[in-house]
Amino acid sequence: MSKIFIGVLLAFWSQLLVAGGDEDYLEIREAFRAGNAARVAEYAERMKYHVLSPYAEYFRLRLSLVTAETGAVRAFLARHDGSFVADRLRADWLQILGKRQQWATFAEEYPKLVNREESLQCYALQHRLATGDKTANGEVRSLWFTGRDMPASCVTVFDSLVRIGAISVEDVWTRIRLAFEAGNTGVARNINKYLPRHQALDLQKLNAVIKDARRFLDRPVSVQSRADREIVLFALLRLLRSETNQALARWHKIRGQFPEADRSYFAGNLAYWAAIRQDSRAMNWFMDATTGRHVYPLSETKQAWKARIALREGNWKMLLDTLGQMPAAMQQEDVWRYWRARALKVSRKNSEANTLLVSLSREHSFYGQMAREELGEMLSVPADEYQVRPEEIRLMEQNPGIRRALALYRLDQRIEANREWIWTIQHFSDEQLLAAARVAQRHGIYDRAINTAIKTVARHDFSLRYLAPYREQVHTVLQQHQLDEAFVYGLIRQESRFISDIKSSAGATGLMQLMPATAKWVAGKLGLQDFHTSLVTDINTNLQLGAYYLKHVLGQLDDQPLLAAAAYNAGPGRARQWRDIRPLEGAIYAETIPFNETRDYVKVVLSNSMYYANNFGHPNKPTLKQRLGTVAPKR
Repeated sequence: MSKIFIGVLLAFWSQLLVAGGDEDYLEIREAFRAGNAARVAEYAERMKYHVLSPYAEYFRLRLSLVTAETGAVRAFLARHDGSFVADRLRADWLQILGKRQQWATFAEEYPKLVNREESLQCYALQHRLATGDKTANGEVRSLWFTGRDMPASCVTVFDSLVRIGAISVEDVWTRIRLAFEAGNTGVARNINKYLPRHQALDLQKLNAVIKDARRFLDRPVSVQSRADREIVLFALLRLLRSETNQALARWHKIRGQFPEADRSYFAGNLAYWAAIRQDSRAMNWFMDATTGRHVYPLSETKQAWKARIALREGNWKMLLDTLGQMPAAMQQEDVWRYWRARALKVSRKNSEANTLLVSLSREHSFYGQMAREELGEMLSVPADEYQVRPEEIRLMEQNPGIRRALALYRLDQRIEANREWIWTIQHFSDEQLLAAARVAQRHGIYDRAINTAIKTVARHDFSLRYLAPYREQVHTVLQQHQLDEAFVYGLIRQESRFISDIKSSAGATGLMQLMPATAKWVAGKLGLQDFHTSLVTDINTNLQLGAYYLKHVLGQLDDQPLLAAAAYNAGPGRARQWRDIRPLEGAIYAETIPFNETRDYVKVVLSNSMYYANNFGHPNKPTLKQRLGTVAPKR
């Protein structure tokens, strides 16, 4: 028997073993979820030679981890050192060690952990506090200032710092405000225990605000204590979420009972909600919030909206002042570097502006493109794009982590597959990232191909960053509706990353992410017979429905891609509502969209469109500024 024949036979048998174990993986996963240790052990034996055998081992050991010997756990961690499942098991083990306060073993294993959850961070802080490490205090305080509920292990370290006075009464009130702003009244109730009894919140009054803030404020309001002030301010915040003027009218009646810092705090919130609603009064209220001897500091979110309202009102001086007051890290975000440069140009500080623009123009982002155009340059991609060699792709396909991820994708275990993939590529070089992206593309996992390719730092392949699958099917529907190919691909890339059967948490489905009601409405308009919602994942059907709807919203909104993108994400009514009473530069319209998701969405879609037009070699490509256009006033 020849060596070649033996090699072929072994390769065939190896593939047969891998494929034959797929159903076993699904079975062991279900047995693990059910806590059936005997069944898990049975399937773990059957999967010894499967590519996903580390997961089978993990399931088996995880079920007995509470009683497992240290040697058995460490043997697993050594056997699978550097893998996703090893880090996952180490985290599970550390949770048990932390609860038991087995600090010696915890201290050995914790530094080796990569994915550190807050609960484990707090166990580590518990250990450090127990050993007298005073430097831990600052880290505990950084976790304290949040409106979110925190793990039980964090509550323990918070208790320790409150006892020694490292978390003060004022710190408790600050967190109560953060919880109220986030709408997490349960958190406020829980940390109320840290206040002295005579200063604590009146929970009966708090319940009354939660039940009906307007009714609470319409009763006679007497502010006798800090707790009274905080509850009244919380009631006003709840009212502000739904209506500006109602809250403002009630505030005017009682504002004299509040100290200057509280008036500043309310003015900041009033300005923020007004800015979200694109109310021109927001500018004056931001001035009220930031003027005086006792000013309550604006959060980063409020500072961003102060900048946006200055931008929308065309107050470039206010914009420059606001940007200068932002934290240093925030000032370095591409959005604020770009608008700072624009404001400097208005102030005739062209040299300083161009220095910012030149630096920003090197970045492959929406504002990087805007900076290039501001400097008079067109979009370009690196001339020396890196082309992955076939042997690099073959080698990457043999990477154990990539093989496990591919097996999980094959089994439609997308969440676990994504985790395995992300873990595997985290320390890859640019060349390895591009090889991995090619592997993902070859297997039809387009979202991973794109998300992997965009991680490169110095060597790039923009054909991978901006994949264009299904081009023949897309071209057919574009011809029917006279749509711009680059714009449609830019939208699909952002909507679904070309995953044909993806479904969002809101219920949108398929390549063009259609909501069931929208799909049904369009199907009716197109006269599709025997239409049912399961057809929306069919590529041709989804493209047909999505292209019709996109053409519909374009027709409603002046054939303007910016407004159509906003409408596709948030609805045509909102896209119209976000216009101004005067013509508005498209980039300013985009930056002042109130919804975070939609604001980012429209910028990415239009940025994508530029790269697709470049990749497709479209003649007479519009610039990004031309795509953004000028938004007409509200009618």
